[in-house]
Order: sequence, then structure tokens, then C-alpha cells
Amino acid sequence: MSELPRLAVVIASTRPERIGPTIARWVHAGAQGRDDATVDLIDLADHDLPNLAEPEPASSGNYTRPGTKAWAELVAGYDGFVFVTPEYNRSIPGSLKNALDYLYAEWNDKAAGIVCYGSSGGLRAAEQLKTTLSELQIATVRAQVSVSIFDDMRDFTKLDLRDFQEKNLAEMLRQTARWAGALRPLRQG
Repeated sequence: MSELPRLAVVIASTRPERIGPTIARWVHAGAQGRDDATVDLIDLADHDLPNLAEPEPASSGNYTRPGTKAWAELVAGYDGFVFVTPEYNRSIPGSLKNALDYLYAEWNDKAAGIVCYGSSGGLRAAEQLKTTLSELQIATVRAQVSVSIFDDMRDFTKLDLRDFQEKNLAEMLRQTARWAGALRPLRQG
């Protein structure tokens, strides 16, 4: 049997006092023990990615900054991603858009699932994210998790997820692992 697909749960928000890590830890915990993928946790706040600091477009692949090179190496090692993103002003946070824009080829022919959150469940951010991911040649899966800060949290900080959210998470992870494995031959060929 070939090696299991490698997935990364990506915490998209970098702002202080964010709830993204709480949601991402729930996603990561729900992914443990799977027999169809290995899953790691990545926090964008831990990476040196100042706002588009590379002199050339990402499509050139000519990265000059050590932080960019480290980011490229990290992203290249995964077959798929689960983006945990808030909705800020009907879109994704700038930190996520910036991290995506830093690279190009390292994202291509991979799969992504989305866990979005916010006052509207983050659905508008998810739609914006799908557009960006398609330009990077990342296939997004249909199943996603939408966390309402009103219905799935207490005091806007503590998870109190509705019963169906575990099922949504499991299905999104299943689809992401499946697509990540299916797309791997495109990158190896």
C-alpha cells in the first residue's frame, strides 16, 4: 500500500485573541486515528510571511527570502489542506490570502477542505476562498464545516458545537483525504 496522503490543518487568522486555534484543535483532534490520511497542524502566525515581500510573482518560483523558502518547503510536503478561516468583512483574512499568494506550484494539484466560522457561519469567506484556491489549481471538496459564533459557541469563545458538526467534519475530512490521494499522481507524473 502506498503512503497515506498528508493533510495540514491551517489556522488562517493571526490576530490576537483569535478563536481559530480552538476550532483548528477540534478539527485536528477529529482527524486523529484516521486510516486514510495523516494530519498536522499549521498556524500562519508561526511563519515569517510579511505582506508579499518577494520581488517576483510566485509563479516564477524564484523565492529569495528565507521565510518564503521555508514556507514553500512546508507546503510542498502536503497532499492537501483543511483551511480553518474566519470571515472578516465578507471575505478571508489578509493573512490567509497573503500566505496563499506567496506560492504557486507548491499548491498545484492538491485538495482542500474548508472549516469556516463567523456570525454568518463564515460562508461568504468560504466562497471567496474557493475562488482563490481554484486559481492555484487546488480542488476544493464539496463537504465543509460552517461554525456559527452564535449557534456553535458560548460567549463567542468556547466551542459548543451542534450535534451535526462532528458528522460534517468527518465527511469533509473523508473527501479531502480521498481527493488528496487521487491527485497525488498528477504531481508525481
